[in-house]
Amino acid sequence: MNYGIVLRVLGSILILESALMVPSLLISLYTNQGDKVPFLITILITSIIGFILLRKRNQNKHISAREGLAIVSLGWFLISLFGALPLYLSESTPTYIDAFFEIVSGFTTTGATVIADVEVLPMGILFWRSLTHWIGGMGILVFTLALLPALGIGAFQIFKAESPGPIAGKIAPRIRDTAKILYGTYFAITIIQVIFLKFGGMSLFDSLVYTFGTVGTGGFATKNASVGAYNSTYIHLVIGSFMVLSGVNFSLYYSLFKGKWRDVLKDEELRLYFIIVGVAVLSIAINLYSTVYSNLGLAFRDSFFQVGSIMTTTGYSTANFDIWPTFSKAILLLLMFIGASAGSTAGGMKVIRILIMLKLIKREILKIFHPRAMKPVKLNDKILPNETIAGINSFIGLYIIIFALSTILVSLEGVDLESAASSVAATLGNIGPGLGFVGPTSTFFGYSQISKAFFSFLMLLGRLELFTIIALLAPRNWRREI
Repeated sequence: MNYGIVLRVLGSILILESALMVPSLLISLYTNQGDKVPFLITILITSIIGFILLRKRNQNKHISAREGLAIVSLGWFLISLFGALPLYLSESTPTYIDAFFEIVSGFTTTGATVIADVEVLPMGILFWRSLTHWIGGMGILVFTLALLPALGIGAFQIFKAESPGPIAGKIAPRIRDTAKILYGTYFAITIIQVIFLKFGGMSLFDSLVYTFGTVGTGGFATKNASVGAYNSTYIHLVIGSFMVLSGVNFSLYYSLFKGKWRDVLKDEELRLYFIIVGVAVLSIAINLYSTVYSNLGLAFRDSFFQVGSIMTTTGYSTANFDIWPTFSKAILLLLMFIGASAGSTAGGMKVIRILIMLKLIKREILKIFHPRAMKPVKLNDKILPNETIAGINSFIGLYIIIFALSTILVSLEGVDLESAASSVAATLGNIGPGLGFVGPTSTFFGYSQISKAFFSFLMLLGRLELFTIIALLAPRNWRREI
């Protein structure tokens, strides 16, 4: 293990995090709402520790898979550990565990909260907790790769360990250039949405906060009623549309920019993603109109928004979907597991894994009639290697096992099965709100400190797609070369 390079990269990440807190500090200085000292203390502590780690000598610049796993796992833990300090020091949360839960939820773009009344929080704190969505959406380590050329050789191991989805593809030959392209796209979409929301009458502050939550598919809001506080169809449609767009693989936007329209239109994951969104919106809208809604347009509007919010694991709400018909809630629960596209900022299992699983099922059915047929599994006309297929099968199996065991553990809190299962689904899938005890009008505050710590672990586990953290926790992997 090259501990020097691991510590140096972790130090760089902490220094970067302290720099990213400066806008929140400036807002707190301007508004003078009592959160400037917590930010000053946090920035000072984080910077000092970051510079200490940065001074560690490294043997070489090469980052192996082992170092990549350590950097990604420890990096996400450290930024959450220090990122929680402003919330705790400003007394925005009653305990540090609550603050840690809140900020892990922010960085992992989960959007689950323990704060019942966000409208009393200082503006600096509100900005910071939402900015963590934007930072964590694309990945703070991808951001680091874009800004720190000193990492150089071996950086792909970090990119691969942090990238959501079963296949980590490079847009450009150099990882640093790939990271810059991804963040350039991220910046562009962010700026466009801010302009659209400002045009709809939102303040600049709220436009930024809700854009961070939308593009980062996080869901933290400045209002207790989330997006529902804005009784504007325009704002609902803008945020809903950008949520769906943020669930698309960001590399496809670069393909569009390069004029490769045919490649984008032929992308199988993208087509399935929009098919699922369309079918879910239509099904829920018809169900709502035939039961609780008297206005078909309103039924479609709320259906579109909540389908986009849940499938992209954003977590915003415009209606209390916990009181919707069982059919509609069942569809939303299914979307929690599916998630959006690989290479997007969304959580969940990802559409590409569902697509490949369906192809595998189709192949097994064909084998019943043609046992000797050799039919490879293809994605976008490319044959998938057996290692990728095995990895997808393992991921889905492990996801189901962790979900089932976690639901059993959470049920010890005494909550009903629907609440326990949706709490786990909401945190493991980085979704945010669930059903029942943690519905769209409720919070996770009622859970014990132990459960909140466990949910924080599940959020990190889901954001890093299970294997990154599990591989780090397996002792035997540290006794041999990876």
